[in-house]
Amino acid sequence: MSFDAIIIGAGAAGLMAAGVAGQRGKRVLVIDHADEPGKKILISGGGRCNFTNVGTEAGRYLSKNPHFMKSALQRFTPADFIAMVDAAGIAWHEKTLGQLFCDGSARQIVDMLMQACPPGVSFLFGHPASAISFADGQFRITVNGSDYIAPNLVIACGGPSIPKMGATGLAYDLGRQFGLKIVEPRPALVPLTLGGDELLFRDLSGVAAMTEVRCGKTRFKEASLFTHRGLSGPAILQISSYWRHGQPIGIDFLPGEDAAAMLIAAKQARPRAMPTTILGEVLPHRLATALGAQLAFPHELGNMSDKALRAAGARLNDWIFHPNGTEGFAKAEVTLGGIDTSGLSSQTMAARHLPGLYCIGEGVDVTGWLGGYNFQWAWASGKAAGDSL
Repeated sequence: MSFDAIIIGAGAAGLMAAGVAGQRGKRVLVIDHADEPGKKILISGGGRCNFTNVGTEAGRYLSKNPHFMKSALQRFTPADFIAMVDAAGIAWHEKTLGQLFCDGSARQIVDMLMQACPPGVSFLFGHPASAISFADGQFRITVNGSDYIAPNLVIACGGPSIPKMGATGLAYDLGRQFGLKIVEPRPALVPLTLGGDELLFRDLSGVAAMTEVRCGKTRFKEASLFTHRGLSGPAILQISSYWRHGQPIGIDFLPGEDAAAMLIAAKQARPRAMPTTILGEVLPHRLATALGAQLAFPHELGNMSDKALRAAGARLNDWIFHPNGTEGFAKAEVTLGGIDTSGLSSQTMAARHLPGLYCIGEGVDVTGWLGGYNFQWAWASGKAAGDSL
């Protein structure tokens, strides 16, 4: 059976590309080993799909080539996707930091993408491709004993994050098969684990606080969460994309507050108060107690020197942790690295050396911040490929 294009992967990027190409009159086949489309879309945003971010800009993406994503993102913006959502009658709302969510269910986004595919777009679910090859200007894909051919192949099968949803490294295998380089994949937007002397912080499992977390010169001000394995929460997930094994991270438990000045002022106003009592008024009680124990406050505030309080305040504003790893692809929301953009056109997502081969979405070495940025890359890269097919 012959098509104009075959898309491997019925996720956000693949469905976008299929709809765009189908509306241009192309005959498209979308293949996915999952039994239904958009499985990651369905679980995203707590089931409400954080479908874009109004703050989208190239600087909020990580890639070996920090300029690659600019063209696609400029040609298909959050406003363009919002227009699609509005036209479909899907109600939505903005949460913090520009994040947009459906009022109802993430399934509305999947249904919208599927309905955007005209009759010329066919779907094959529930069976993986057993063989994929290229010869004489045609890609040949074997699925469940049947062969399908097309002059164009779109790799849209994502990265290996969240394997319980069926995620694999197929995009990288196909990239290598067809001569593309791969930037080392690693988990991103992932919880960090603690060990050694920091194991005691696991006892705070379930405690969250507003923080500012840094790694090198990169900072994020959002909530952090202690877990039974280490650290999580939005600020930690964000910084994890910048963290490399062996690096420390610093957590400011009182962002925007000079902790030393606060303690010294409290000493003057309430000299008989214990430092941990003061911390407990601005931090969750369990966290204040644990930090106080680590700081080994020996006396009431009135019996402590300003020098000691300044040292304690400095730690509270930049508490150094030494993560010993991450929770891996099983808990990573996305994957850093992937198909090297040096082999792709930033205009069309097509492989430079093999006309007809396209790579889009998470499988490409473009990774966004937490908060809808990765969906916007999926829509933008899918649109770029769909326009070119």
